[in-house]
Amino acid sequence: MISKPVLDFLSELQLNNNREWFAENKARFEEHQKAFKTFLQEINAAFAAHDSIEKMQIHRIYRDIRFSKDKTPYKNNLSVSFDRTKPYLRGGYYLHIQPQASFIGGGFWEPNAEDLNRIRKEFELDDSYIRSIIAEKNFSQAFGTLQGQELKTAPKGFDKEHPAIDLIRKKQYLVYRRFSDKEVLDKNFKEEILHTFLAMRPFFDYMSDVLGTNLNGESLY
Repeated sequence: MISKPVLDFLSELQLNNNREWFAENKARFEEHQKAFKTFLQEINAAFAAHDSIEKMQIHRIYRDIRFSKDKTPYKNNLSVSFDRTKPYLRGGYYLHIQPQASFIGGGFWEPNAEDLNRIRKEFELDDSYIRSIIAEKNFSQAFGTLQGQELKTAPKGFDKEHPAIDLIRKKQYLVYRRFSDKEVLDKNFKEEILHTFLAMRPFFDYMSDVLGTNLNGESLY
């Protein structure tokens, strides 16, 4: 379980985001971090029965402030990403624990130019498959719809009047599900994480098929 002291620590860090306070409370942080790693290892082990995960990356609490106007040295959250085994499986899972702002996310954050064009070409050709996935009950209840940054108009080479332009002009293809602190602290939160990850699978599997083939449906591998 995620414990209330973890959220309390992160709330205090938000109010005391400086090196002096963190040094005084580093032992507390290390205790919470150790428990969080154990929690994540249990999730990773359970998820191995459902998907092929190439890497679990627990993110550092220290912020990279070199090019940021915000010079606070620490993140006020705990987070982890799970990357699927490439090149055959695409998409990634993300868990973010933060008081009053916890969420699960996933998808395609920064697809390279080749992948982005391939996705757009697929939706230009036929958007019925992705729309059926978005409309599916488990997906819509968990995430609502696809999110992500998008262009204001059609990308070069695409018709701005195309019926799938709402999908084609996207630069990212992401999903999010937010959780209250009460939900995060619930004894069944681990199972809810796994349930949410599994709700992404039809989307990920479809996109893996798209990115693993050309427009003629021929495998690239």
